[in-house]
Amino acid sequence: MIPTIPRNRAVDWIYNAYIAMFFLYLALPLIVVVVFAFNDSQFPSLPWQGFTWDWFFGDTHPKIGVFHERSILSAIGTSVFVGVCVSALAVSIGTTNAFLFNRYEFRGKNALYVLMILPLVIPGIVLGISILVFASYMANGAWDLMQIDIGILRPGIALVVLGQFSFVATIATLVVSARLKSFDHTLEEAALNLGASQLTAVRTVTIPYLAPALVGAFVVAFLMSFENFNTTLMLVGSDAPLTISMFERLKEGSTPLLNAVSLMLMVGSSLLALVMIAFQKR
Repeated sequence: MIPTIPRNRAVDWIYNAYIAMFFLYLALPLIVVVVFAFNDSQFPSLPWQGFTWDWFFGDTHPKIGVFHERSILSAIGTSVFVGVCVSALAVSIGTTNAFLFNRYEFRGKNALYVLMILPLVIPGIVLGISILVFASYMANGAWDLMQIDIGILRPGIALVVLGQFSFVATIATLVVSARLKSFDHTLEEAALNLGASQLTAVRTVTIPYLAPALVGAFVVAFLMSFENFNTTLMLVGSDAPLTISMFERLKEGSTPLLNAVSLMLMVGSSLLALVMIAFQKR
C-alpha cells in the first residue's frame, strides 16, 4: 500500500491481518519442527510428553541424539565437504564468468549467457538424470575403448560435486556480476597509471571491492549445495549427504531426531546469514 493515500481502519485491519497470517504461514512449520525436537517421545506428534535434550545428547537406545548418531554426523561431514568444494569451485568460476560477461565483447556472448542461465530453469531431477546419463556414457566408453575406469564419472562424492557445481556456479556468477557492474573502472586505470600491471590492479583494487560479493556468493553457494536434494539423489554413491540420509530415514519412519537435525540446520543457516551480513556491513 501507498502510505500517503488515506485509508479507513477496516482496510488497515485487513492489511495487518493479512501480513500477520502470511508470516504465521511461513513460520508455523518451523515452529512445529523446533517444538518436537524437544519432545520426550519417540514420535514427533502430539500429545506432548515433556521436555528433553535426548534427541541432541542422548546416548541410549531408543533415544540416540544427533551428537551420538554416527550416520548422521558422517552425513553432515559429507554435506559440509561437498558444500565447501562446490562453493570454492563456483566462486572461482563465477568470478571468472563475471569478468568475462562484464568486461569483454565477443561473438556469441548472448548465447553463451543464456546457456549459463539454463541450469537454473531446468528441474533438478532432470538435471541430475542428464548428468548421470552423460557421465555413465563417458565412463563406459572409456572402459570399453581403453580399459580405463574413470571413477570421478561414477556415482559418488565427485559426481555430486560436479552435478551441483553445474547450477550453483550460475548463482555465484550472478552475485559477483551484480557487484562488478557498479565498480568504477577509473580506479583500475589509476593503478595502471601508477605502474601496476593489469593482474596487480585487479588483485589489489578490484578483488577487494568484490570481497562482499565473493563472501556472499560463497555462503549462498554453500547453503544451496547443503540443502540440495533432487540433483544429489541421482548422483549419490555410498557416502550420502545429509539430505539423502534424512530422506532414507524418513522412509523408515520419522522420529524427533530428524526434527533435532532440522533445528541445527536452521540455526546454522541463520548464523551463516548473520556472518555474511556483518561482513558486508564491515
